[in-house]
Amino acid sequence: MGKWKIYTPEGVQDILFEDCFMKRNLEAKIRGLFRSYGYYEIETPTVEFYDAFAAESDLIPQETMFKFFDQQGRILVLRPDITIPVARVAATKYKDREYPLKSFYIGNTFKYNELGGGKQKEFTQAGVEVMCVSAPEADAEVIATAINAVKATGIESFQIDIGQVEFFKGLMEETGLSAQDIEQMRVLIDSKDYLGIEELVKSHNIADNLKELILSLPRLFGSIDVIEKVKKMTSNERSLAALENLKQILEILEDYGLSKYVSIDLGMVQSLNYYTGIIFRGFTYGIGFPILSGGRYDKLVEKFGKNCPATGFSLGINMIMMALDRQKIAVEKQGVDSLICYKREGRKTAFEVCQELREQGLVVEMDITMGSLEDVKKYAASKGIGGIIYIVDSENIEVHNLENGEMTATSIGELLNKR
Repeated sequence: MGKWKIYTPEGVQDILFEDCFMKRNLEAKIRGLFRSYGYYEIETPTVEFYDAFAAESDLIPQETMFKFFDQQGRILVLRPDITIPVARVAATKYKDREYPLKSFYIGNTFKYNELGGGKQKEFTQAGVEVMCVSAPEADAEVIATAINAVKATGIESFQIDIGQVEFFKGLMEETGLSAQDIEQMRVLIDSKDYLGIEELVKSHNIADNLKELILSLPRLFGSIDVIEKVKKMTSNERSLAALENLKQILEILEDYGLSKYVSIDLGMVQSLNYYTGIIFRGFTYGIGFPILSGGRYDKLVEKFGKNCPATGFSLGINMIMMALDRQKIAVEKQGVDSLICYKREGRKTAFEVCQELREQGLVVEMDITMGSLEDVKKYAASKGIGGIIYIVDSENIEVHNLENGEMTATSIGELLNKR
């Protein structure tokens, strides 16, 4: 039984010193960006009732959730998603709040099936949600926020693919296919399975021009010109309205000056029961999975009792860290500016010097081993600390430069005045 005590379960990991410093820095940059857009941070429980997620079984299959029971026998889960709890809060605790309700979160989520491609069963998501606004400007701001969040992490080479599920729904409505066939078609198109799409289309009595458009869906990606091209291929009002919505959002992103990061993909058709309009995913090289995803989900909040359109996105912090590593992008490393050690006579002075230097913004470590000066030097060198401040007594100080081996004698007054 005890043999597992030094290991972690599959799909979870210890995040060690350097990676943890990097992760917290990324979270701080993203948090600062979200706040600068006027979003307010929210933190929902790690443990939720299963019922909160059961209504969205098409998006989060129950077998992917970590489930357990409370003392009353009710099913609990480790949250597999944060958007759904935010929707719960918006419909209940903030139901009388002035809208739009603009929130953001940074937190851990848990899923069983996230091992492929370096994903984990426990992973950190950062995202924003805009509640009770249906205008294209809200979708455009969410996408712009997503783009700038990626840029804030240091990644510059990435792309946001944007689709519109209403365009696909309009076409499927026109075909008259059953719900089961439509779901099969969605999966085939989203995975760009050309042969599977062709077989399914040919097995049903669908008008030739509509067949041609459906068969071309996986190839309908590129710039805004794609919209004008596709408009000529259909007269379906629902699909045309979706294309017009997509065009408006792209024009707003053009005014943001962010269009170079954006590409259209009308073959992107994620969960139809969850997303109700614009959808998007972000990709960067070196990673085989999206680093972010989002879209409009106008029906989610009403499942908790309030009719409220919504849009948002989430970004995978762990995926961003992997991308930074694989792209060899330099990140800030944690370091110590100086290490202070002392003789017994200089202990009080050492504490005063340490506090003063920290207040000046320096990272200062205090030696607590009480070893010899040579031992302290070896320790400092092992951590890449360039200098030691040795407090001899209340007045006399030695500054040891470990890079050139020089020692300078000084006083506390001279040392602090030099800073």
